Amino acid sequence: MSIPKLHKGDRVALVDASGPVPEARLEKSVQAVESFGLQPVVYDSCRARHGYLAGTDELRARDLTDAFLDDSLAGVLCIRGGYGAHRLLPLLDIAAIAAHWKPFLGYSDVTALHIAFNNLGLTSYHAPMPSTEWYSQEFDPFTRDGVEEVLFGHPELLQNPAGYPARCLQPGVAVGPLVGGNLSLVSASLGTPWALDARDKILFLEDIDEDVYRVDNMLTHLRNAGLFDACRGVVLGAWTNCTAKEPEKSLSLCQVFEEVILPAGKPVLMDLRCGHCLPTLSLTLGEEVRLDAGAMTIECLEG
Repeated sequence: MSIPKLHKGDRVALVDASGPVPEARLEKSVQAVESFGLQPVVYDSCRARHGYLAGTDELRARDLTDAFLDDSLAGVLCIRGGYGAHRLLPLLDIAAIAAHWKPFLGYSDVTALHIAFNNLGLTSYHAPMPSTEWYSQEFDPFTRDGVEEVLFGHPELLQNPAGYPARCLQPGVAVGPLVGGNLSLVSASLGTPWALDARDKILFLEDIDEDVYRVDNMLTHLRNAGLFDACRGVVLGAWTNCTAKEPEKSLSLCQVFEEVILPAGKPVLMDLRCGHCLPTLSLTLGEEVRLDAGAMTIECLEG
């Protein structure tokens, strides 16, 4: 499968499928996109607000669809996450979007869209976004290089930056397409027509600002729905601020992973530096990878 790539000078859409962009960040986000050698086309959803949403569902769904169907645009960048992407799914003509597929980037709440697209065998980019990381002075060289590599090139190995060691939770080797993203969105997809299909896949999960018991609850939902039995391996990313309010009365995150995920007997790699953190890796979801949890390596097999 050929993975779509961008080229310097390409026109790309900036859309917002989730929460509103702080007004002070928009121009900086545009400049950040331009710094990659791309020409951003800003859609109305990037300037809209409807409570905690970037405009109505209809506006955001229309922007996303129009961006894909406009053949003068080479890619679609979600400007930020937040909340609301899964509200768009019933409003999207996903088959029409797939027929005009192009590089698509975002993470966090954008996981809802990645799942729907990856279920069709399409590849997409789980990567930092213009108004959450690109515009910021904390957008470090490792993270920027990772974005550049998925957009314009092809990473061969997914490797943590120096000083951030990964951990093997259960050894083993597995090969399959990498899918997943934010745990809360993966969990919310189950029971819907857009549920994540984990069969014969490598499942990646991360989250932010969740108490340990809530991580347990969502992982247990995945286990009870059969995802850990169906997948070939599991990669656990960053769990930023996922701490118990009363640690002395709580399991640790690692205990939850061991009790809920490991019984399926699959290779499990922990502490991949990817998610709501800096520095962070960028991933190509839907790409075939080879996970060797014992060696703590993830090899990208497609280009």
